[in-house]
Amino acid sequence: MSRQVIVGEILGAFGVRGWIKIKSHTHPPENILKYSPWRIAGNGGSKDYKLVEGKRHGEDVVIARLDGISDRDQALLLQRHTIAVSRESFSPPGPGEYYWADLIGLEVRTLGGVVLGKVVGMMETGANDVMEVRGDRERLIPFVVGAFVKEVRIDEGWLSVDWDPDF
Repeated sequence: MSRQVIVGEILGAFGVRGWIKIKSHTHPPENILKYSPWRIAGNGGSKDYKLVEGKRHGEDVVIARLDGISDRDQALLLQRHTIAVSRESFSPPGPGEYYWADLIGLEVRTLGGVVLGKVVGMMETGANDVMEVRGDRERLIPFVVGAFVKEVRIDEGWLSVDWDPDF
């Protein structure tokens, strides 16, 4: 079974014909519409749905219609569920580019070999992305290749950073 990556969450119903309102974790938000099927999970179960149509709606919301969801009541049952897609459905990143989903779980080492922990999350700050690294304590390390991030070895499960372990 392929690895599933969460790409959004369902905020609720949109209208009366089964459309759903989505908070997308893709950039830009409408990129979530490039993937199908969606594995929608919540309330202890999951089910695959085929995306029929969708569009961006406002600044950071996407609306979509799924095969088999035809009214507001059905759409409301999916509220607060996550949307995941197969990692293999992503296009390959360009040189020096990385999907956040591939960075999460990597071991973070300093240039001196000190293990700071693992990447447990990523956040966008506007200036640059920031890694949430959890080890003996939690650290926020800017994901700036060249300045702080010196080497990324996704296949080997680690990345190295120019970072003072005491910071």
